Amino acid sequence: MTNFDRRSLIKLLGGAAALCPLATRGQSAALPVIGFLDPRSSQDSFSDQIAGFLHGLKDIGFTENENVAIEYAWAQDRFDRLPALAAGLARRPVAVLVASGGSPVAAIAVAATTATPIVFAVAQDPVKLGLVASLNRPGGNATGINYFNVELYAKRLELLHKLLPQARRVAVVNPTDAATMKATLRELQTASGSMGLEIKAFDASSSHEIDAAFAALVRERFDALYVGGDTFLHSRRDQITALAARKAVPAAYPQREWAEVGGLMSYGTDFSNVYRLVGTYTGLILKGERPADLPVVQPSKFEFVINLKAAKALGLPVPETLLAIADEAIE
Repeated sequence: MTNFDRRSLIKLLGGAAALCPLATRGQSAALPVIGFLDPRSSQDSFSDQIAGFLHGLKDIGFTENENVAIEYAWAQDRFDRLPALAAGLARRPVAVLVASGGSPVAAIAVAATTATPIVFAVAQDPVKLGLVASLNRPGGNATGINYFNVELYAKRLELLHKLLPQARRVAVVNPTDAATMKATLRELQTASGSMGLEIKAFDASSSHEIDAAFAALVRERFDALYVGGDTFLHSRRDQITALAARKAVPAAYPQREWAEVGGLMSYGTDFSNVYRLVGTYTGLILKGERPADLPVVQPSKFEFVINLKAAKALGLPVPETLLAIADEAIE
């Protein structure tokens, strides 16, 4: 595609459903294959995102097992398995490689192949990560979505502080990705100064470390907990929200799924929409677009969700000012 710009992209994404009817069955015996690389153990832990991805594909005219096949490569929560899985998908080869699960997965995919088109979803600036040459013109074989997790950290802390104005000490559960961890702490330390908050990080790269972190933060009498955005932590959200409820620790989480399973509050990107965009870009590449010409998309839809049942269990009154700006209040 020549002279591709953001205005053209917006029109294209908005009218994607009308672009291309589904391919006629029997047109080709061999279906194009999408490689889906992800550090989790299965799609069960993020079914809403997978549904969004499939919806985005359908917008462009592709339906799984009808005119496209998807080969899922799950790392079983072991990041050390990702390079071999990425190399295997690249050798296959697949028509498009989806790097799902954040910046480490995207970096591994880009390192695995310079030939296979890659669509990623990352929380940080992909230019700084070295994934693309620029946001408007990625220039290589990769493009995708920057979902702004890092930029949302300060806002999430601010909302937690408004809910708990008396809080002075906030524990942070560290993500397993070192780059995200550093960015998280940097943003929170900067934001915490104006709120008079003390921030301390606790490692949580396994279920055992999560238990140990909660024991430590309770023992050290922290007032609240802040959970950063991370694929591993997201897969352990039932464990983390249950511990927070059991130990009566008010906590702020990165996505609505946390509030839906009992977490006190969440503020972050609408990940169903992020994965819909990933699916849309994947479909566009299957239709012949080049990643080099598809600008990195930066979603602007964020959600603030409060779980009123969790607040009541903690004995926390929710200010009307927060209820007024919440996208959803779970009863």
